Amino acid sequence: MKTEREEKMGTEKISKLMIGMAIPSVIAQIINILYSIVDRIYIGHIPGVGAAALTGVGLTFPIITLISAFSAFVGMGGAPLAAIWLGKGDREHAEKILGSGTCLLILFSGVLMILFYAFQRPFLYMFGASDATIGYAVDYLAIYLAGTLFVELALGLNPFIISQGRSRVAMLSIVIGAAINIILDPVFIFAFGWGVRGAAVATVISQAVSAAWNVGFLMGKGSSLRLLGSRIRPDVRIMSQICSLGISPFIMRSTESLISIVLNRGLQMYGGDLYVGSLTIMQSVLQLFSAPLSGFTQGVQPIISFNYGAGNFERVKKLYRSMITVSFLISFGTTMTAMFFPKAYASLFTNDVQLVELVGEVMPVFLFGMLFFGLQNGIQPTFLALGQAKISLFIAMLRKVILLVPLALILPHFFGVMGIYYAEPVSDLISAATACTLFAWNINKILSKEYLAKIE
Repeated sequence: MKTEREEKMGTEKISKLMIGMAIPSVIAQIINILYSIVDRIYIGHIPGVGAAALTGVGLTFPIITLISAFSAFVGMGGAPLAAIWLGKGDREHAEKILGSGTCLLILFSGVLMILFYAFQRPFLYMFGASDATIGYAVDYLAIYLAGTLFVELALGLNPFIISQGRSRVAMLSIVIGAAINIILDPVFIFAFGWGVRGAAVATVISQAVSAAWNVGFLMGKGSSLRLLGSRIRPDVRIMSQICSLGISPFIMRSTESLISIVLNRGLQMYGGDLYVGSLTIMQSVLQLFSAPLSGFTQGVQPIISFNYGAGNFERVKKLYRSMITVSFLISFGTTMTAMFFPKAYASLFTNDVQLVELVGEVMPVFLFGMLFFGLQNGIQPTFLALGQAKISLFIAMLRKVILLVPLALILPHFFGVMGIYYAEPVSDLISAATACTLFAWNINKILSKEYLAKIE
């Protein structure tokens, strides 16, 4: 039997429902991004070594992103499935999805921690570290990896809370952790004199608190989707379904690691440490801009899944139209501010005059494609919410793997170091246009009783 909160996802006024679900999710995503952004702001202002320390910590970005990608693998793959089954009225199966997803998160945590502890130095050198920056990178990463399980549970279980209409509870998990991180950062970095190690310790503690919040809520009576001990066990069939749907958001997140590796190596080769530092700043700005986009779509996505599972196709149409429109407006508006005021953003992260000047020159070029990325960012989660793993995966692969990586390797041969910056907007524009074409071609077929019946 559906709860009152679940009934509202199928009956409440769409604009009110979207605001109620999306705003807490947007706030949570923005604050979650502050984990890394605040670290970098404080680290970049460490007296005497700020620029080198910022570059070193930025080199850990591929590993940190990959760890969070595995949490998205489970959370963004399992939560839509759970929402669809809640829409169908089968709570027991939805809880089995949550239990199997939790098993996957624990498994991924152990494997990732062992792998990166064993090969952290070779990986960091491969990512573009120099002798001047490797020490800072190792100092930060060695501590961060100790909290891998906390990261997986904090990020991977959050979408399951949102999927039952509890966006505010999910938001509080992130807000509490981020607040602790922001408070502890200056204490550990400056007052205790721990430098980049202090930033890592603060992050691990804050993620542990968020993870405990998520587990406590899902195991409590207040959750309509319960994390029961009897269901925290591997179910191969359910795990394969989670992975099938979660591969798309996993590719979206994990390819950020691949991109960071390719771009960092290219910038080190054609420019040097200063250019690698510029990428750290611009990726931080991109994270800040993508947070409201991700939060908005993550808040609306379970509503689409629930109504799709219930066969409310007209309501689904209104929802995805609103989601795509708002995503585009957010992307366009935030990107414009960075293109007009790039030095202001750069100054948040560093006092180094040369680095600020470089970011001022290259950021408008690097971010140009983000003006239109909101279209893709609204379309891909719609496919995901409707259980369309293959299409969503192709769109994710197209932007990063098929386009950006080859372009970042080829264009520098013609344009020097600027070719690396050109690669990003070219891939963004092509992938956004492709996503729009695929959506127009497939959406009417997906929204049919016959197609819905095929989802098991």
